[in-house]
Amino acid sequence: MNPRPLSPHLQVYKFFPTMFLSILHRITGVGLTLGLVAFTYWLASAASGEYDYGRALLLLGSWPAQVLLLGWLFAWCYHFVNGLRHLGWDASIAIEKAQVRRTRWWVVSIAGGAWVLLAWLLFCGRGISP
Repeated sequence: MNPRPLSPHLQVYKFFPTMFLSILHRITGVGLTLGLVAFTYWLASAASGEYDYGRALLLLGSWPAQVLLLGWLFAWCYHFVNGLRHLGWDASIAIEKAQVRRTRWWVVSIAGGAWVLLAWLLFCGRGISP
């Protein structure tokens, strides 16, 4: 009997930031799926009538729901930008190790900047009159 694992195990790998970004991409995909449930609830409440829509707005306007909405917004920004990087890889663009390392910082920077901008527009930009 062979005591070694048949395939490389987590103890064999050195943890790299690229691995974290890959894990985060999967986590944000699951988070977006869960956020779709809230979005569906909001749409169904709008279709159900004024009373149900008012209840949904009350629920989604609470601070815990607002924190979740910020999290889903981050998940969307990151998943979208990193998905574009994956599309580039599928087209054999920026697949060398040095390019992958460089583009990971672009992904984090662009996703973070988009998240801050969209969060400000959606949550803080309400009081600004044109």
